[in-house]
Amino acid sequence: MNPLSTRWPRYVSFMPAAMIAIGAVFNLLSPRYYWGDYLLGAAVVVAGALLSGRHTIAAAAAIVLVQLGLLIKDGYFGHAVGTLSLISAVFTALVGLGVNRVVAGHSHRLQVVRSVAEAVQRAVLPAPPAQVGRLAIAAVYKAAQIEALIGGDAYAVQDTPYGTRLLIADVRGKGLDAVGTVAVLLGTFREAADQAADLVVLAERMERALIREASSREESVRMEGFVTAVLGEITSDADRVRLLNCGHPSPFLLQGDTVTCLDPGEPSLPLGMNLLGLPRARPDHWPFPTGSTLLLVTDGVTEARGRCGTFYDPVSGLGGRGPFRQPEEVIEVLVRDVERWAGGPRDDDMAILAITRRADEPAP
Repeated sequence: MNPLSTRWPRYVSFMPAAMIAIGAVFNLLSPRYYWGDYLLGAAVVVAGALLSGRHTIAAAAAIVLVQLGLLIKDGYFGHAVGTLSLISAVFTALVGLGVNRVVAGHSHRLQVVRSVAEAVQRAVLPAPPAQVGRLAIAAVYKAAQIEALIGGDAYAVQDTPYGTRLLIADVRGKGLDAVGTVAVLLGTFREAADQAADLVVLAERMERALIREASSREESVRMEGFVTAVLGEITSDADRVRLLNCGHPSPFLLQGDTVTCLDPGEPSLPLGMNLLGLPRARPDHWPFPTGSTLLLVTDGVTEARGRCGTFYDPVSGLGGRGPFRQPEEVIEVLVRDVERWAGGPRDDDMAILAITRRADEPAP
């Protein structure tokens, strides 16, 4: 199938056939043999743009045969006018086939570039550990379906003397600039997570690193660049979680079939924007019961639009569908639900990090 055809609703694939049928009927009912030819010609071009090569060939053959049948019926076959009309139909069919080849080639190149972008993203964004003590961890990154640029979504989990620290972030922009910022962000997090006494100090270390990194860029990029993020810390006994939200979509806590949105008590600026050195809000504390899952997402999830233009809501989307025993289950259900909600290609990357507190620490 033509890769681009997956963008369109299913009924669109029947449009060329409908246009051929309507054009043939108009020709049959019209006293002028060419009355419906415009629909026939348009049908094969539409097929070439939307459908696979096999279906485009079928549409091309159909319009030539329909045209030939109509010429025989009207008595124009063998006449100069009929010959020109048949040649025109064949030429239009060839144009449709050419359009299909161009679109298919573009689609193939786009798929190759997108796969390379995802490979680079995975290299920059390695998978977190599958478990840390009582915590089971899973993460996924899904590239936007209508772009082939490397995105700026990031996540990380690290076991530290202060507990298990975690990060999910969304760098403004895409491409190589975003990759550079993600590299700085993750590198600073991995270094400072073991040393910073609390999440506020960790955020300040990351803030300074991002401002230094942005200082070498053009002024327009420097002024508009920022990173939304959630920094988290799960205590050593895994019974509580501390969250510092820096302008990022709120995390969620899944317990049984209940989903709770963990909104911050006090908003905090995104990383890279606090040029005046304003004090950051203190982290929020939340209980983390056994069997519950902490779910962190980027705005590719919370800003996925449905057919009516409404944003996806994980609280209503995941509510009543638990209990989830593994973080992989949460991610699988969430990704499938977001794609069903969007009903087509997503225009933004999405990163998902899920951490489940097990009853007992697994044996080594």
